Amino acid sequence: MTGGVVWITGLSGAGKSAVAGALADRLRRAGLKPVLLDGDAVRSALGARSFGADARRQLAQTYGRLCALLAGQGHLVVCATISLRHEVHQWNRRHLHRYAEVFLDVPFEELRRRDPKGIYRDGDEVVGEDVVAELPLEPDLRITNHGTTSPRAAAERIFAHCAATGWW
Repeated sequence: MTGGVVWITGLSGAGKSAVAGALADRLRRAGLKPVLLDGDAVRSALGARSFGADARRQLAQTYGRLCALLAGQGHLVVCATISLRHEVHQWNRRHLHRYAEVFLDVPFEELRRRDPKGIYRDGDEVVGEDVVAELPLEPDLRITNHGTTSPRAAAERIFAHCAATGWW
């Protein structure tokens, strides 16, 4: 198998980390060895502390370039990140040979109810409210990730989609 990137995006609280973790587990059970890049963990590893518009854009671009580096070496990368910028999605499609963009679509009411980091309560520079979110124009897969949809079920949908397109 050659490298590829499953880019899981959505607003804060959409379940990106949980779905990405479930997908990585599913891939391991299938005998694959994914590299999991969780946006918060990568941000911490890079020492990124700013949440301004330029810093967010630069970090989103860094995620894409890091994915390209790893996928170019034959790794299957699962990246969970907000990175809701059309320019980043377009760059990914141009530069990542095998790329699946997955949008986790969750209503704002549900995001506010979940609010695992308290960002909707604090209301400071929240992507989708205070900061414009450029939702994916043509994601390869849109998953309504609330109600009866579990992270494992969402991961199975992604796994099946990629299998159907010949990834594994």
